[in-house]
Amino acid sequence: MEKRKKSLIRLFALFFAVVMAISVTACGKTTSGNDGNHNKNSNTSKTVTWGGKEIDISKFVTITHLSLGDKPTNGQYEAVKAEWDKYLKDKLNCALEIEYVGWTDYLTKYNLLLASGENLDLINTASDWLEMWPNAQRGAFLALNDLLPVYAPITWESIPEDHWAEVTFKGDIIAIPEDMYSQWINHGFMYRGDWAREIGITQPIKSWDEFQVYLQGVKDLYGDKGVIPYDISGASNMKEMYDGWTISKSSLICIDPVPDGLAYGKSDDEWWVVVSRYFPLDNGYDMLLDFATEMKEWADAGYWRDDVLNNTADTWTQFKAGLTGTRQHHTQTYVYAYKELEREIPGADLQFFPWSEESKNLTKMSITHGATAVGARCQNPERALMVYDLIRNDETMYRLFNWGIEGVQYIINEKGQRDLPEGYNTEQHSFSSNFWGGRMDKFELKYPSATIIDNWKEIYDNFESYAKPYRYGRFVFDKSSVESELAALSDVINRYLPAICVGKAGDPAAAVEAFRRELKLAGYDKVLEEVQRQLTEFKNSLD
Repeated sequence: MEKRKKSLIRLFALFFAVVMAISVTACGKTTSGNDGNHNKNSNTSKTVTWGGKEIDISKFVTITHLSLGDKPTNGQYEAVKAEWDKYLKDKLNCALEIEYVGWTDYLTKYNLLLASGENLDLINTASDWLEMWPNAQRGAFLALNDLLPVYAPITWESIPEDHWAEVTFKGDIIAIPEDMYSQWINHGFMYRGDWAREIGITQPIKSWDEFQVYLQGVKDLYGDKGVIPYDISGASNMKEMYDGWTISKSSLICIDPVPDGLAYGKSDDEWWVVVSRYFPLDNGYDMLLDFATEMKEWADAGYWRDDVLNNTADTWTQFKAGLTGTRQHHTQTYVYAYKELEREIPGADLQFFPWSEESKNLTKMSITHGATAVGARCQNPERALMVYDLIRNDETMYRLFNWGIEGVQYIINEKGQRDLPEGYNTEQHSFSSNFWGGRMDKFELKYPSATIIDNWKEIYDNFESYAKPYRYGRFVFDKSSVESELAALSDVINRYLPAICVGKAGDPAAAVEAFRRELKLAGYDKVLEEVQRQLTEFKNSLD
């Protein structure tokens, strides 16, 4: 009997030991699948299995994400952050905080942050509008070659080698491209379709001359009711009108790595030949003078405020209030703005005149129009990349970070579309992380937004039918030899061009002549020669 009792005790002890061993093992490991759900099981351990490797996450850290855009002031950022922080605490023992750079003078503030040496973690960047290459040259970004395969394994495996080449500087990968997201960011004028029909415009507007007819019609029909045909504000919006004129009236393509639109390629067929859009072209066309003359006519006709250079009104707010008939932005904004306006002004029928339609001069999206880098002084680059890998590939985190809280910022309707909840109010409920460095079609098209215009595919297909490849994705312009000239030229452009663009610089011919004289004095010829030298070297390296 005693022997049997001792055997039972030993058997129970062995069973208890096995149970404890299984429990400890379960707490010490998490699973990672190829579907992007890296950590399917909640755990209390300090390690995680990530891409097949054990990663120590014992130390709780807060990762920052530098994002372009105005911070939500309605409390929704804090509410959404609380939700993703709970998720990240469970998955990676960390929190994630967005550091917003507001739109006012955004590039100056953004570059100062990167230059300050502040301990930045994840950073929104771009080669065509956020000076990715100049900041790489200044040493603002961390080399990611060795880190990506270990800490962002799904991202690493999913991005083709030639796409990694687009974000490589002197042999180092310095960013992650947003290469798996369909979008068009070609600009143009939005206008009210219902007003256009009242004016007698029954077909889509496809030229600046046709758009002037619309502006005059708005003034004639609604000017005495306080409506401003185009209530434009902000120097950047004014300068972008000349970008639009350049696209519509020529075959020139912008060499984005060179700031301030100072250098253009002659055409897609001769993209390596550098030309200036501020001086007459080889074919004799004085594009800037033609534009300045036209804009003076628009100003004199009263298509915008007399004090337009001091205007601080938000054009979209004015548009939705029925106080203006024009908004300038890109296609990606238009396809979502259509239904937003329809909710506020039923029947407004928002229309879009893409500047490329007049000339069929359109360049495809660069995969580095949006990208994510890691700060050179990042204290926790491993965890930062793990967070990025989760945002990009884990559906739960993707939806939280990009869309917000289900039931508050969005719902999935009976058609499987991402829709707005009943009672949704933009001012009360809107949220945006402005994550433009890793959006993914695999999630966006899985839940196509019900807020996008119904014929978005037709619009995109039209652009695809005539758009040309982006030529300057790997061109890194070294500004070091012309740094002082570029600074002087930027000052000249900011002093002269906005006023020329809205017809408030006096006589167009005199204004253009003075502008050109100042460009020359600031060293424009030297800059163009340097761009041509470097672009020739770049082309030869591809042959």
